[in-house]
Amino acid sequence: MIPLSILDLAPVPEGSDVSQSLANTLDLARHAERLGYKRFWLAEHHNMPGIASAATSVVIGAVAAATKTIRVGAGGVMLPNHAPLVIAEQFGTLNALHPGRIDLGLGRAPGSDQATARALRRTLQGDVDAFPQDVMELMQWFAPATPDQRIIANPGEGQAVPIWILGSSTYGAQLAAHLGLPYAFASHFAPGDMMRALDVYRQTFRPSAYLDKPYAMLGYNVFAAETDAAARLLFTSVQQAFVNLRSGRPGKLPAPVEGYYERLDSAARGMIDAALACSAVGSPETVRAQMDAFIARTGADELMVTSQIWDPAARVRSIELLAELARQAT
Repeated sequence: MIPLSILDLAPVPEGSDVSQSLANTLDLARHAERLGYKRFWLAEHHNMPGIASAATSVVIGAVAAATKTIRVGAGGVMLPNHAPLVIAEQFGTLNALHPGRIDLGLGRAPGSDQATARALRRTLQGDVDAFPQDVMELMQWFAPATPDQRIIANPGEGQAVPIWILGSSTYGAQLAAHLGLPYAFASHFAPGDMMRALDVYRQTFRPSAYLDKPYAMLGYNVFAAETDAAARLLFTSVQQAFVNLRSGRPGKLPAPVEGYYERLDSAARGMIDAALACSAVGSPETVRAQMDAFIARTGADELMVTSQIWDPAARVRSIELLAELARQAT
């Protein structure tokens, strides 16, 4: 089995609050470490009542402090929202506190709506278009300072925090290949361009001081339970969340609903089927077959597993079942 990692959006379930959500995240991270997962990443989203990881570097620091060995990072920081120097200082500080355990995944999208993006104070026209330049600037802040360098990221300078490029199109694939960086594709919610982006990344990759050959990690939804029926019920929470989001009604992560998918109209079903196509839902045997087929089709070097499950205990159980499958495959 290829390495497995976890992407946690710090979901806020219906009936709960942000404090409990963040406590659930810390608990999940401890279990992930115990179970042998490679990384535990958090994502930057803003103005989303169902996601508690807006202050991503703060939550990463809490997770890293609550664990000892697992790599912790951002999947990702939305760089157009920030000055590269600020991110270098934040992640340089994290790496100084937790040496050799911090990853920095960088995304080009704002992780919010346009009004929220303006409220984040990054309002200059062309910020998104400057993403490649911002990435290279950030990489330079992490490099050893030159004798005549007037501004130094401290902490940050010389830290060599591993940088990943995130994407859901060929744009990020091209940039990651050009810079010789590892690439993470958001196939867990936007799989449409996955195979084309992987081809672009692998065919145009240029070896660098950071990486000598392509390394692609793919987002993948896993909802594992004792039976197929139980897993399908858990899956209805993220199905509801997607329908609510696409309908302009984002909210907390809904509780499971029996027969939810079957009651949807064909347009809503089609949207869910397209967005969540890269998913394994079922008993351990079902999940194993679905994952094996996905890995064989994509040639993924690593999977970044996400499980938007309403019940925190069921979410822990899902990653336990998946870890057992990984042990059986080795």
